[in-house]
Amino acid sequence: MDYVTGLRCRECGRPYPAEALHVCDYCFGPLEVVYDYDAVSASMTAESVAAGPQTIWRYGDLLPVADASPIDLGTGFTPLVKADRLAAELGLGELWIKNDTANPTGSFKDRVVSVALTKARQLGFKVAACASTGNLANSVAAHAARAGMVSMVFIPHDLEVAKVVTTAVYGGNLIAVEGTYDDVNRLCAELASEHPSWAFVNVNIRTYYAEGSKTLAFEVAEQLGWEVPDHVVVPVASGSQLTKIAKGFQELYQVGLLHEEPHVRVSGAQASGCSPVATAFATGADAIRPVRPDTIAKSLAIGNPADGWYALQAVRASGGSFASVDDEEILEGIRLLARTEGIFAETAGGVTIACLAKLAASGIVRPDERVVAYVTGHGLKTVEALAPSTGPTATIAPTMEAFAAAVNLDSAERSA
Repeated sequence: MDYVTGLRCRECGRPYPAEALHVCDYCFGPLEVVYDYDAVSASMTAESVAAGPQTIWRYGDLLPVADASPIDLGTGFTPLVKADRLAAELGLGELWIKNDTANPTGSFKDRVVSVALTKARQLGFKVAACASTGNLANSVAAHAARAGMVSMVFIPHDLEVAKVVTTAVYGGNLIAVEGTYDDVNRLCAELASEHPSWAFVNVNIRTYYAEGSKTLAFEVAEQLGWEVPDHVVVPVASGSQLTKIAKGFQELYQVGLLHEEPHVRVSGAQASGCSPVATAFATGADAIRPVRPDTIAKSLAIGNPADGWYALQAVRASGGSFASVDDEEILEGIRLLARTEGIFAETAGGVTIACLAKLAASGIVRPDERVVAYVTGHGLKTVEALAPSTGPTATIAPTMEAFAAAVNLDSAERSA
C-alpha cells in the first residue's frame, strides 16, 4: 500500500500534495515526503519484511510509491561485511562495511533511481533525466532502458572513462557539459523548467528520489538483527544520503521495528579538494560556502551541496563529526580496504575509509563502538586514479631464474 499522505516543506512546514514538486513556493525550502507512520506500523513487521523480495522493495511501506512491478534491476540487500582485519589496523573493535559496490550498476545510486523512476512513471513521465557526477548517470541510463523510457543524462566533460562508457552503452542520450557538476546542475535546473514533461530525478523528482537512500539504514538494521550501529561513517556529496540514513534509523523506531530509540552517531567524509560541509563543521559555521572542486573523488565533487546544511545539522545533532582527506589519502584508503577486506572501492569509498582512519586515530570513532562504514561505489569505475601507482610487482622473463631473482619467497611466505 501507499502510505504517503503528501509532501511538507522542511523549513516552514507548509503541506503539498504528493506530486512532482521539490521546492516550497512560499519560502523556497526543500520538500520532504510525509507518511502515515501509524498505518505503516500496523502493516510492516519484521516478518513481513523478511517475506519480501531480496531488494530495496522489501521496505516498500516506507518508500514513497506503491507499485506491484517497480522499475527494479535487483537493487539492494547488499553485503554487510564484518571487517575484522581492517578494524585491527585501525585500532577499532566491531567494524562493518556496507558494501554497495554489489548493486546492479555498481553503486548506491540504484537505490534512489529505482524509487525515483518508479514514481516518475506513476506520475506519467516518459523521459528520465539527471545531472550526474557519474554513478547516477549509469543508473538512470540503465533503469530507463529497463523501463523503456527515453533518457537524457548530463555529465561534466571530464568524467572517468568507465563512467562514460557504462552510461553510453544503454543507448540513451548522454550530454557532456564543459564545466563542473555545479555547472551541469544549473543547466539541468533550467532545462527542467523548459521541459516539465521530463523527470529530472535530482531536480523535480528529487523529493522522492532522496527517499531511496533510507534503505541503507533499513538494511543495516535488519542485517544486524534489528539493531542499530553506534556510529556510521557516510561519504558526503550533496549531503542527501547522510540525512536520509539518519532519518531511516528513526523511521524504523517510529513504526516499531526497533525496540529502543536509536542513538546513532553519524559522521561525514569528504575529499579536502571539495569539502564545504566538513569545513563548515570544523569552523563552527552554519552557512555552507560553495567551493570549486579539485579532487580525484569526482563522484563527491559537488561544490554547492543542496543538502549540505541539513547534513551538517544531522551530524551535529547526533554527536558525530566530519573529516576530510587529500588525494593521496584517498588512494591509500582504497588500497587499505582492498588489501584487508578484499573490497575494491571507487575514490568515494577511499574517502570513506581514509576519513574513518582519521576519525579513529583522533578517538572520535571509538574502539567500544559498533561502527558501519558505507562504501558506495565499485573501484572499476575509477581505475584511472590508481593506474599511475598500481601495477605488477615485477615484470620478468618466462624462466624460473627470473622469477627467483624478482621475488623474495621467504618474505612472501612469512607474510602469508
